[in-house]
Amino acid sequence: MPQSIGLVTKFQPILDEIYKQASVTARMDAQTKPVDFAGANVVKVFKTTPIGLGTYSRADGFPKGQVVGAWETLTLSAERGREFNIDRMDDEESLGMAFGTLAGEFIRTQVAPEVDAYRFWKFAATSGIGTVAGAALSSSTVLAAIDVATAAMNAAEVPGEGRLLYVSDAVQTYLDAAITRTRSNERSVENRILVYNGMGVIMVPQTRFYTIITLDAGATVDAGGYANGGVGANFMMVHPSAVLQATKLAALKIFSPDENQDMDAWKIQYRLYHDAFVYDQKVKGVYLHKLDA
Repeated sequence: MPQSIGLVTKFQPILDEIYKQASVTARMDAQTKPVDFAGANVVKVFKTTPIGLGTYSRADGFPKGQVVGAWETLTLSAERGREFNIDRMDDEESLGMAFGTLAGEFIRTQVAPEVDAYRFWKFAATSGIGTVAGAALSSSTVLAAIDVATAAMNAAEVPGEGRLLYVSDAVQTYLDAAITRTRSNERSVENRILVYNGMGVIMVPQTRFYTIITLDAGATVDAGGYANGGVGANFMMVHPSAVLQATKLAALKIFSPDENQDMDAWKIQYRLYHDAFVYDQKVKGVYLHKLDA
């Protein structure tokens, strides 16, 4: 048992770092409010609608105001997991690389893309967010479309600082081409637009950027992951304060061949219990531009 505990201690930070590098939505994890689920799959977030100012009376004092409060219920619904077995001799004959390679590639190629795709789906499916469905963008139309989204957020008084602009791989190309640059004799050229009007620009592979996805139950050893079932997103403008990316459990369990009662193999079990939400009162903090249905 100590050997397995040591491997978990060793690999969990490595896998966490791989996830952060591979996920495009991970940068919003730390910016969303921490939530204590207190042992349940439901959390209640208090929301209030304050009343504006009234006229102060020197005779009667302050005008009375009504406090309108309610609890917003958020329920986790994405409970995912997978188990792998690596034969003792396969791992030994690969100098231990089979174990580490599998764990790392699993997080990079399977977990991170699914988490991103799931979050974008949940954000896109939220009623009340700003949504525009139009034709595919181009280098001549992309800036105007983004400016319209910016204006909509400005009108809704969404904070300007901290907004993030997620763009599909195609839209990133259009955006890069839309900005005129002057170059001299640089030996190294950076053509990507990383910040636009103060917003960090994050490219999202189109395979993760759809309005609907379907999670595969993984009922067989060769099935799992997710499939796109909706229209593609062109870009999504998000203020991190408007969303909650809640992860209640991201657990890695490792059993040595001596502990594994089923096979003479290293057993890896990974379980992820998470969800993503847009706060009811902050739906204008998310704006989606998508292709026609």
